[in-house]
Amino acid sequence: MTLPALPEESFRRVLCVVAHPDDMEYGTSAAVARWTARGIEVGYLLLTRGEAGMPTAPAETARLRVAEQQAACAAVGVTQLTILEHPDGVLVYGLDLRRDICREIRRFRPDVVLGAGHEIETPYGFDQADHRAAGLATLDAVRDAGNRWVFPEQIDDEGLAPHSARWLVVPGLAGSGATHGVDVTGEPLRRGIASLEAHAAYLAALPDHPAPSALIPQFAAMSGKAMGVEHAVLFRAHDLQAPPDFGAADAQD
Repeated sequence: MTLPALPEESFRRVLCVVAHPDDMEYGTSAAVARWTARGIEVGYLLLTRGEAGMPTAPAETARLRVAEQQAACAAVGVTQLTILEHPDGVLVYGLDLRRDICREIRRFRPDVVLGAGHEIETPYGFDQADHRAAGLATLDAVRDAGNRWVFPEQIDDEGLAPHSARWLVVPGLAGSGATHGVDVTGEPLRRGIASLEAHAAYLAALPDHPAPSALIPQFAAMSGKAMGVEHAVLFRAHDLQAPPDFGAADAQD
């Protein structure tokens, strides 16, 4: 079955929540490039500065990686970049993390929140702990943001308002739960490659890392087959405002 396109014609703002600099750039940023070209406002929320990701001292690594993330954002048209200072490598799922993500959702007021998966095992092996913590905290913060009695100080003291996003989307793979895709053939793919290339110092510290110009098109071509296009990025999309489909649950019994 050919996967449908995400209903991006209804998107106005997309907030992308990830653990580290570079997490958006392994394919997903090509979809971002398409969205910004269509006038959709996209913001990035990074939960750490990635200071544990290179052999250099953490303070210098953080400086390099923040600068590279800024360049990566520029490559795909993202002007809203917020970077928190949770500790890299030991990101902790909990109320502090949920609170910070909730705050950014209430501030940015997105239609769509793009988060990470929180599964332990993936088709590529065991996922990194920070990614899992970020994904689960984002899932919960999306619900938190719409409830005025959760983190009420953000409303009463900070002047924010509850906000309920319509969509939660997570990067996916064909045959592993992906429900929708984004056609990134052409310019979006080129800009997505450039965004990963912007992490030059980080990539140079990774032995035998393939060139972005080879890696990103390879994965995008595999995903494109699921949509019937040349290159695509796939997602698991959840319409949080849709009524539950109890009939589908019964069909699985």
